[in-house]
Amino acid sequence: MGGTDVTDGWDWRRAGEAAAPAGPPGDGTPPTGSPTTPGAGTPPAASPSGPWSAPAAPSSRPAPSGPSPWWSDALADPWRDPAAPAAVVVPAVAEAGTEPEPVTDPDAPGRPTLRQLLLIPVITALLAGTLGGALGYAFAVRGGAVGTVLGAEPPQAPALAQRKPESLAGVAERVLPSVVTVRVASLGGTSEGSGFIASADGHVITNDHVVAGGTGKASVVFNDGSSAPATVVGQDPESDIAVIKVERTGLRPVEFGDSDALAVGDPVLAMGSPLSLANTVTAGIVSALDRTMQAGEPGGPVRYYAAIQTDAAVNHGNSGGPLVDGSGRVVGVNSTIKSLVADGQEAGNIGLAFAIPINQAKRVTQDIIGTGKARRTVIGAQVGGPGAGVGGGVRLGAVEPSGPAADAGLKAGDVVLKLNGRPMTEPTDLIALVRKFAPGSVVTVEYRRGATRQNTSVTLAADAK
Repeated sequence: MGGTDVTDGWDWRRAGEAAAPAGPPGDGTPPTGSPTTPGAGTPPAASPSGPWSAPAAPSSRPAPSGPSPWWSDALADPWRDPAAPAAVVVPAVAEAGTEPEPVTDPDAPGRPTLRQLLLIPVITALLAGTLGGALGYAFAVRGGAVGTVLGAEPPQAPALAQRKPESLAGVAERVLPSVVTVRVASLGGTSEGSGFIASADGHVITNDHVVAGGTGKASVVFNDGSSAPATVVGQDPESDIAVIKVERTGLRPVEFGDSDALAVGDPVLAMGSPLSLANTVTAGIVSALDRTMQAGEPGGPVRYYAAIQTDAAVNHGNSGGPLVDGSGRVVGVNSTIKSLVADGQEAGNIGLAFAIPINQAKRVTQDIIGTGKARRTVIGAQVGGPGAGVGGGVRLGAVEPSGPAADAGLKAGDVVLKLNGRPMTEPTDLIALVRKFAPGSVVTVEYRRGATRQNTSVTLAADAK
C-alpha cells in the first residue's frame, strides 16, 4: 500500500504456498476465495493482486509451523483496515514502594467510637423508662389506683422567690448590713441598744440614753455576728443623739432620706435588736408627724423633739436603730415608745413608737463629729403657759432682748398660735418644733396680741452655750 508493507507479524499463507504478488493499490479487485475455518486443510484461492493481498513474509523469518492463531480468513475480513496505524501499549511496571497512598472517603461511615456505643443504650433506656412510666400511670389512673391529688400545680415559681429591690424584703436585705447592736458597760451593768453606720470611716449613730452612764467604752456587733470595740465621740442629751466610732474598714453606710418629705400613711421599717434579738425587722406606717415629745429619766435632762409616730413594733433594744422608708433610706432614729404600764415596769409594744427625724439627727451628728458637741436651736423667748381663750396657743412669758423673737417684733404676753402652719397647744410644742429646725432657718409665726392676729417671720439662732 503505497510502498509500505503492513503486517501484523504473521504469514497468512499456508505452508508450501507461494507468496501472492502485490497488486497495485486501489484497483478495486476483491480477494478471491472463500473463508475457511482454521485447520480445515483447504487452501484459500490466491488472489493475484488487489489491496487485500497479504504481503510476502520476509525471507529472514521462518515460516511458523502449525495452524495460525488468527482466523485464517483475516485477509478477507471486510472490517480490517490495513491502512489503520498499529500501536502496542505496554503497561508500566509498578516499582516496589511507590504505590499511591490510599484515599479515604470523608462521606463514608466511620467506625463508631466508645462514647457513641455507650450513648445508644443510655438513650434507649431513658426512652423506655419514660414510655413505661407514662403507660403505668395511665393504666393506674384508669384502674383507680392513684389517690386523690390535693392542690393545683403551680404555673411557675412563686413571685416571692423573685424579690424585687423595692419590696420590703429587698429593702431589709439592703439595709441590715448597716445596722449594728451597741453594748455599753456601766457601773450598773451593760446597756444594750441599736445603731446604724453613718460613715464609711466607722461613725455610728445611736441614742444618747443608750450610752449615758457608761465609761466611754463600747462595743459594736455587726450584722454578720462579728464585733469590734468602739469609743464614744460625743452625745447630746437634749436631742437624745450620740455618736460612737468603730475602727474597721469596708463598712457600708446607710442612705439618708428626707424626713420633711414624709406623709402620714407612708410605709416604714424599724430595724434593730429588740430584747437582744439582733437583725429584727418590723413593718408599719407613719401614723403621725411632728408629734411633740418630752422624755427623760428622773433626775436627767429633759428631751424635746417633734417625733415621727409609727405603728411598727418597737421594743426595748430598738433604741438608736434606724427607721427606713419604702426605698430603704433612713428617715428617723427609733427612740421611745408609749406604754400602759407604770413607771419602773417593763414596757412592751402597743403600736405607739416614736423616732427622731433624721434631718435633725443628721445635723446633730455633724455638729458632734465636727466640734464634739451639738448646737441647740432657740427662738429667744420663754413660754409662760397655755394661752387663754378660743384657739389655744402658747403664751410667751419673756422675750430676750436682741434675740430672734424680739427682732421679729414679738413681745412678752403674745400668744403664739402657729409655727410654720403647725398649731401650738402646749409649751412643749413650741420648744420641740423650734429644735427641729437648724440654726439660721426662717419660720413663720402666727400670734395673737390682745384681740388682733398678726404674722411675722423669725430667723432662728443657735444657743450661746
